[in-house]
Amino acid sequence: MYAVTPRFLATLSTSHVMVVKVDAFYNGVLTAADLPFTDGSVTVDRGSKTRRSLSLTVAGTKLLPWAEGDVLSAYGQQLVVSRGIRYSDGSEEWVPLGTFRINEPSGDVHMGPVSITGQSMECAISDDAFQVPTTTKGQSTCVDAITTLIHQTLPDAAIANLTSGARNPAVATANWDAGSDRWDAITQIASAMQAEIYVDAQNRFVIADLPDVVNGPVAWDIADGEFGNLVSAARSMPRTGVYNAVVASGENSSSGSTPVSGTAKDTDPSSPTRWGGPFGKVTKFISSALWTTSGDCQAAAQYALFDATAPNVQMSIDSLPNPALEGNDIIRLSYVGKRERYLVQSLTIPLTPDGGFSIALRGGKDDSS
Repeated sequence: MYAVTPRFLATLSTSHVMVVKVDAFYNGVLTAADLPFTDGSVTVDRGSKTRRSLSLTVAGTKLLPWAEGDVLSAYGQQLVVSRGIRYSDGSEEWVPLGTFRINEPSGDVHMGPVSITGQSMECAISDDAFQVPTTTKGQSTCVDAITTLIHQTLPDAAIANLTSGARNPAVATANWDAGSDRWDAITQIASAMQAEIYVDAQNRFVIADLPDVVNGPVAWDIADGEFGNLVSAARSMPRTGVYNAVVASGENSSSGSTPVSGTAKDTDPSSPTRWGGPFGKVTKFISSALWTTSGDCQAAAQYALFDATAPNVQMSIDSLPNPALEGNDIIRLSYVGKRERYLVQSLTIPLTPDGGFSIALRGGKDDSS
């Protein structure tokens, strides 16, 4: 979660004045400040290739683009969005919601409004497919390889390695053909270091540990009741997406090594998903050209098993808005006499006071102790 003051979090569940700002930039230069808009939202989705997306509505036709250099054209123009609170003393506290490349402005030429969609900057990396065969050979570590591939597209991009202890293992040699997706290559390298990578609200490319619902810190508490911030909640518990074995394989023609693999199974006799128990036998297969030894594969399989055996409890909730939440935060939900931990899978942050704040959660680990 973006760092906010205790005053900010306390104010969220009380009557307050919401403030929102949308500024337009082109090539790093501010072209329009405080764009007027009538509706909008920012969606954060950790299951999407592009972590953050913007939907915005601007009244009238004045800002409907007609030329490539217009404020809301889709030729590299960006919108920087923030939301905050104006306190009773007149001071303000702001939370960044993201930097979005405009993808598709459209509108009625006579009446408007102008509808705009945008995405965080993973899209720019994905657009820049490899023009020639590309390799990690010559790169010493995973972060070095990730940095090189990002800076070839966006030379000034900020990259933050926030993994435990700034973890940065050596990178194996891997090749990608011309035409391959550059962002897919980057996410493969991040996966090889047992991490994920995404663009955050501050427009940084963040390399982070995979979230741990059981042991990770709780970013925010949501509760029902008279003084709570929970509006509504719906729960489902499908078995889809739950596995009790993981097979990790590595086949790397670049290194000249033979194919390798590793297997991890849920063998805990008290586990409801134990291998060969009533749940059955359900195997997940993962692979990477960056796993070159059996030890690499075994470590990857064991690491993936922890998430694979997690109950696929899915919660859809509406709560009072907290714009500081990120797509891999852990929240504690207290409702109907229960207290559980969940991972924020996605959320939609409204840019108007009457917009709803919906969060999709997964995990469902008991936190009653």
